Amino acid sequence: MTIRRRVRVEGRVQGVFFRDSCAREARALGLSGFVQNRGDGTVEAVFEGEPDAVERMVAWCHHGPPRAVVTAVQARDEPITGDRWFALR
Repeated sequence: MTIRRRVRVEGRVQGVFFRDSCAREARALGLSGFVQNRGDGTVEAVFEGEPDAVERMVAWCHHGPPRAVVTAVQARDEPITGDRWFALR
């Protein structure tokens, strides 16, 4: 079974290696999708793969890498697209 979830992370999440760390964690779990900085200071990520791995990444987003300060995480399910890799945008 495969699921896809879009996550928006708020707080001090840009300039603290959030995207790099997120991509490394997602790839290690075999997920596809992407992570990117947004113009409003948030980070957006999409995770697609096995439900347990996706849930682990959503949980990881609640704290992020050591220098991040996460204040809110919003997640929503999306239709599966069949992405084949995890991109750092």
